[in-house]
Amino acid sequence: MEPCDWQLTDDLDEFLRTAGDFLRSRPALHTVTLTVSEALRTRGPYAHGAEPPRFGVLRDAGGPVRATLLHTPPHPIQLTPLGPPDAAALAGRLTEAGHQVPGVWAERETAAAFATAWQQRTGASTEQSERQRLYRLAGLTPPDRIPPGRARVADAADRELLARWYVEFAADTGGRIRQDPAQWVDSRLAHGGATLWETPDGTPVSLAGNLPESAGQIRVAPVYTPAALRGHGYAGAVTAEVSARAAATRAEVLLFTDLANPVSNRLYQRLGYRPVADFATWTFAAPAG
Repeated sequence: MEPCDWQLTDDLDEFLRTAGDFLRSRPALHTVTLTVSEALRTRGPYAHGAEPPRFGVLRDAGGPVRATLLHTPPHPIQLTPLGPPDAAALAGRLTEAGHQVPGVWAERETAAAFATAWQQRTGASTEQSERQRLYRLAGLTPPDRIPPGRARVADAADRELLARWYVEFAADTGGRIRQDPAQWVDSRLAHGGATLWETPDGTPVSLAGNLPESAGQIRVAPVYTPAALRGHGYAGAVTAEVSARAAATRAEVLLFTDLANPVSNRLYQRLGYRPVADFATWTFAAPAG
């Protein structure tokens, strides 16, 4: 059977009408597309980038959606799981449309399949630049030792601190700053999506964020403790607090970890998170000349 055609659009409403049921059918695997789409819907088309986003849907003629594409330039395209033939068809469709693709983020095998297809189609060099693991909370196990202090939801007085930690987190994880820091902070404060652990004297020492509920799932992100303050249990304590609050809503609680960081992976497993799937980012560079 020949791969079906990819339909591309710049219209978010059209994309959600067509692909919404498909995305909600597997909210864990589709968590990033769901949350980014919701941000674009509520905060506007430039919530995740300086250029208009683009969307894509793969479906049988008159049949159900089988995969989606979401791109918020200048970031990598995001794909839901698909096989090599459909990845090759998408590479062809995007090159025919003149669409610039700086990289891909997707479930591990999907990302590798598209990177291979893109290299074969364009001659670009490709490199896997990040490996992540998606976890689901199976049942919260609080840390054995809770450090002195307490968790509290960040407020407007924490705006400068949150913006600085957002930038530091991106640098610490080797990623790029995906949003304007001030806009990121305002979006988190708007829904209580940033929780701080503070010492008894009121000094913030760690952050655990969460995105708004979407399709019955809440994703914990980011978790950050400045380097000089690590090793005291702050991250575990504040992550447990945010996880418990999210679980109390009866939502599915998710988070991503960097597989290059074994410490964080062990921490989340101790808290009761269990692996769902591995994801990868591949970056592309145009051929020389």
